[in-house]
Amino acid sequence: MRVSVSWLREYVDLPADLPTGDLEQALVDLGIEVESVVDLAESVTGQLVVGEVREIEELTGFKKPIRFCRVDVGAANGTGEPQEIVCGARNFAPGDRVVVILPGGVLPGGFAIGARKTYGHNSAGMICSAKELGLGDDHSGIIVLGSDVTAKPGDDARPVVGLDDVVLDLEITPDRGYALSLRGLARELSHAFDVPLRDPALAPAPVGTETPAYPVEVRDTVGCDRFTARLVRGVDPTAPTPSWMQQRLVTAGIRSISLPVDITNYVMLELGQPMHAFDADRIAGPLVVRRADAGEKLTTLDGVNRVLTADDMVICDDTGPISLAAVMGGETSEVVAGTTNVLFEAAHWDPAMVGRTARRHKLFSEAAKRWERGVDPAVALVALERAVRLLTEHGGGTPSAEILDIDHVRPRTPISLPADLPTRRVGVEYPPARVVALLERVGCTVAQGADRLSEDPGAVGVASGVGTVLSVTPPTWRPDLTDPADLVEEVVRLDGYDRVPSVLPTAPPGRGLTPRQRRRRAVAGSLAERGYVEVLAHPFVSPELADQLGLPADDPRRPAVRLANPLSEEEPLLRTTLLGPLLGILKRNLGRGHRDLALYEIGAVFHPRVGAGSPPAMGVDRRPTDEEFAAADAVVPAQPVHVAVVLSGDIDPAGWWGPGRPAGWADAIEAARDVLAAAGIPDERVEVRAAEYAPWHPGRCAELRVDGSVVGHAGELHPVVVGALELPRRTCAMELNLDALPPTPVTPAPTVSGFPPALIDVALVVDDSVPAEQVRRALEAGAGELLEDVRLFDVYSGAQLGEGRRSLAYKLTFRAPDRTLTVEEAVAARDAAVAVAAERLGATLRGA
Repeated sequence: MRVSVSWLREYVDLPADLPTGDLEQALVDLGIEVESVVDLAESVTGQLVVGEVREIEELTGFKKPIRFCRVDVGAANGTGEPQEIVCGARNFAPGDRVVVILPGGVLPGGFAIGARKTYGHNSAGMICSAKELGLGDDHSGIIVLGSDVTAKPGDDARPVVGLDDVVLDLEITPDRGYALSLRGLARELSHAFDVPLRDPALAPAPVGTETPAYPVEVRDTVGCDRFTARLVRGVDPTAPTPSWMQQRLVTAGIRSISLPVDITNYVMLELGQPMHAFDADRIAGPLVVRRADAGEKLTTLDGVNRVLTADDMVICDDTGPISLAAVMGGETSEVVAGTTNVLFEAAHWDPAMVGRTARRHKLFSEAAKRWERGVDPAVALVALERAVRLLTEHGGGTPSAEILDIDHVRPRTPISLPADLPTRRVGVEYPPARVVALLERVGCTVAQGADRLSEDPGAVGVASGVGTVLSVTPPTWRPDLTDPADLVEEVVRLDGYDRVPSVLPTAPPGRGLTPRQRRRRAVAGSLAERGYVEVLAHPFVSPELADQLGLPADDPRRPAVRLANPLSEEEPLLRTTLLGPLLGILKRNLGRGHRDLALYEIGAVFHPRVGAGSPPAMGVDRRPTDEEFAAADAVVPAQPVHVAVVLSGDIDPAGWWGPGRPAGWADAIEAARDVLAAAGIPDERVEVRAAEYAPWHPGRCAELRVDGSVVGHAGELHPVVVGALELPRRTCAMELNLDALPPTPVTPAPTVSGFPPALIDVALVVDDSVPAEQVRRALEAGAGELLEDVRLFDVYSGAQLGEGRRSLAYKLTFRAPDRTLTVEEAVAARDAAVAVAAERLGATLRGA
């Protein structure tokens, strides 16, 4: 929100010599984020003067309309002659007064102005728009000064356009909707500087009359619990918006449209009450406020034809919807150039409804921004009276004596607040009398039981606050105050966050990282060292992903948790496997020109607990009990941590040193083995078997087992899956459940023998369906204690071995810890190993 300090001073007596730094710090101390504080007087240097357009010559033959102007700038140019300026704007005519910056001046952003020849004419200076002066975002035309401006050609234009002011650019948090108005900001600054506040909402306003200003029926009093309206007849449709109002709107970033519409925006900024102005002559019949019928259509003021849902609120006449309530009006009833009868509406709408409607239609208007943060329901009649007075003062017309006020607003519910709760929660001494004073400054009504809390610090129970319970009724403009914790926060905020000591808690004794944290870091480090790049994917997926991955109907990865309020309706589910989002990142990088990719992610997947029910309701007034925690945990989805990798392209790049090697299913399996090794799982407890498991290719998929339990799968993706996700052929992947791994065992220190090894190679012929891992395990079992290592170094298949047969060659390393092995001992150990392989797997020595 952008607001000028001069406007704020109309409602709060800020110190006359207040430095901008002190003002910024005061707002920050109040919890209001300050984006910038701009002294407009320093934003434009050089001669910025008022000019009067004398002549305009339309230039032709160019791609866009160009005008050659002669502008009277008085004696500012030193000659008194009209200044020649080339300008492309079309919204001014001879006789209009404009704002001119002369050569030598510098506009915001360091844009220097000089004299130059352009479009065949000399141009000395610039006729300025609001955007060029840094006053707003409107660049559709230059600033044309109103008839109420008394400045003459050559006068300094800074005071005329507000460049002698200080502008605050504030970021208001969603729970502080009252601060999106001059009224709310003035109240906050009155607290900060302890100065009087002139609340514009306390201005007298007539109440509703028995005869309504216009027939209105409110059918949904939850979505709209207050609706006020008043009619002004005989308005001058040509009456301009006064320049001071235009200036304030432009500073706030709002484009001036017409007098009635500008007044509604001005009152919204001033009081925080969004309003709407209807052309009464374009309304057909009584108004009805209701929920929309699904499929109804409305063309809003931005020209978009919108299809409504049953959750939208609309204002209708006999023709149907004429306004998307609380968000944007409709074209059929808007104020136009010939409007003479204006119906002002000020209502109070349900914030949740407005927020959903604005997001559904992607229509985040200034009104919707305020409604979803909360608007004071008590200010509607004051805003109505303010708008009517401004319109009759500047546009003429006669206000109707009838005032509509349909009021279904419920009174605020008092909050019980132990007087010592702020002290107990924050650790700073807040006497009860101080607590009461601060809450009353916010606007709360505070009482103790039926009577007001005693101001006497010696009263029983008051000095310490122990046992004293306050009954606090929040003001109508603070819908965010609903719990004792909210009131505690207000006490701390107004008393000063700087009074709260910053004390770091004592770190509990421990052994550093937990075993789970150490394992996760070890796995991540191992993959990174092998050239994999870590990515972090969003955990949200589409319902179609399960079909794209080819998951069977009974696959446990199909049921997924659906988010109640997803970021995107296209991805409303939480992932049950890392592969979907990870393959999406792979596809995105391939689309950006990368070809050789090795990516990995470590993250949680989410499995719903079917039939778990709903979690218990837990407030913020106390710590939940262990039973409540347990009940909530029983509903929360299971969230095991997985690790996954995806591979595409060459894993060994090609170059002058030789050809590259494409990544294959064996690389994915090797990545899984690396992960298990980094997780501290000994190789002898790991088993790799052929498997069929979506989304992998049934002939190129391996399941990884630890102690006989499946912990993951790796291999080449199924061609159908690759085609559905538009990925390269032979794309490979691996996914393991890290939480399914057993604890890392204690590894004993190895015994190093000083005696030489005996190396013997064996080649065994087996069926090609026998995994090499099973042969290795059989050799280990038969070789006995003398076997130090066994390694597969060659695989061969050919016609001489027979159909369905292959040769696996292993290098066996034998060593004794206390002696040099004899040849007979090594050969006997080898024969024993081969015998067990033959017995278990039908293996035969090649060439025997």
